[in-house]
Amino acid sequence: MSTATDGAFTDAMDGDVYRPGTATIRMLGWISIAMSFAYVVNNYLCFWQGWPGVFALFPSAPPLEGTDLTLALIQVGIYGIGILLAIIGVRRSMARNLRTDAMAMAGITNFIIRFAFWSVLLIGLIDAAISFLRVEDFLVPLFGENLATELGRSRFRGPYVHAPMLLIALVIAARSKSLGFHWLALLVVIAELAIVLSRFVFSYEQAFQGDLVRFWYGALFLFASAYTLFEDGHVRVDVLYAGFSEKTKGLFNAIGATILGLTLCWTILIFGMWSQSSIINSALLAYEVSQSGFGMYVKYWMAGFLAVFAVTMNIQFASFILENIANYREEPGAREIVPSSAS
Repeated sequence: MSTATDGAFTDAMDGDVYRPGTATIRMLGWISIAMSFAYVVNNYLCFWQGWPGVFALFPSAPPLEGTDLTLALIQVGIYGIGILLAIIGVRRSMARNLRTDAMAMAGITNFIIRFAFWSVLLIGLIDAAISFLRVEDFLVPLFGENLATELGRSRFRGPYVHAPMLLIALVIAARSKSLGFHWLALLVVIAELAIVLSRFVFSYEQAFQGDLVRFWYGALFLFASAYTLFEDGHVRVDVLYAGFSEKTKGLFNAIGATILGLTLCWTILIFGMWSQSSIINSALLAYEVSQSGFGMYVKYWMAGFLAVFAVTMNIQFASFILENIANYREEPGAREIVPSSAS
């Protein structure tokens, strides 16, 4: 329950002042997040399902009719619905403050990271096992010649082996609340140790072993970035920043995250997914694999890691901005963080 007090809102439960402009800041944060999801969904509809896209409605494009017109309008509506949901969500929760929304955004990021971790764990183990069986000529005796041939094609292994792993990972991520990338670091070490032992002790090495290390290491580096931002664990060059007050730090963090952080995320999304030939889309659409003979068929997933990185960092930057605006306004409830720094 909220009551108006001198142009501000006061939460009747805890007495925190809901300052003017808070609703606008919250709306902008949620709209930024909604737009990133809408962009990815529309990208999928355009390049995987053949929908015409938003730009097909521009006057300079050939006129659309019938089903194509309807599909293009739906794609525009996806962006509109995202904006509308953000506005309605904020308007229906006027007593919430910036820190509450920042933590909610961080929760969304954490769920995506958990889902991504379990996905790369399952896909990595299954694909490595298939690659091992293939290079050692065990696929035909185990699965028959037809299925063995199909498993040697990325366009079969992707949708029929990797995709089911995504569904399993989604269920695990929904039930597990711990972030798994800490374990991913251990798995990278174990996979690298296995290469050393197999090479120097048993004189055995195959391309899929190195592919597994790169697959997991790329996931670790890109997926953990958002959580590291949440914990303020990225390296910071403290020339002037260390001497700032907490209020000034909040202002600089909010401005920097807006100008540099969000710009970086949208640059990756736009240049990586703008067209069918863009670096992310081209790899995913072609189920791109490495040229290492009987290696793993996961190179296209590593291109997709960039999209996951951009989306999760976009969400976390929005959370970071709201939290630091709250710090600048000296609102209560600030988290205690021990930041990493370098000088």
